[in-house]
Amino acid sequence: MSRITDPQRAERLARAVISDVMLYNEERVRAGIEADDLFDRLRPELDEARAFFEHRVDPEVAAKSNAFDRALVDVLVFRSASVRSRIW
Repeated sequence: MSRITDPQRAERLARAVISDVMLYNEERVRAGIEADDLFDRLRPELDEARAFFEHRVDPEVAAKSNAFDRALVDVLVFRSASVRSRIW
């Protein structure tokens, strides 16, 4: 299987991977936002998701697009804006 070289496809993959993390860990995402420890709480899942993303995407494309980190914010944080948190 060849690696993804199209930045748009890399972005879609990043969003899909992070959406899966959110889907399978909804309660932990909510609790992590409320306690302001989201990334620590989901560290194993996020490390696994990042490893999968980096395995599938060309390293140069991954570095230039910053797609995975943007997906973390767009999917995990922005989609959880309704959760009460002391940081917003």
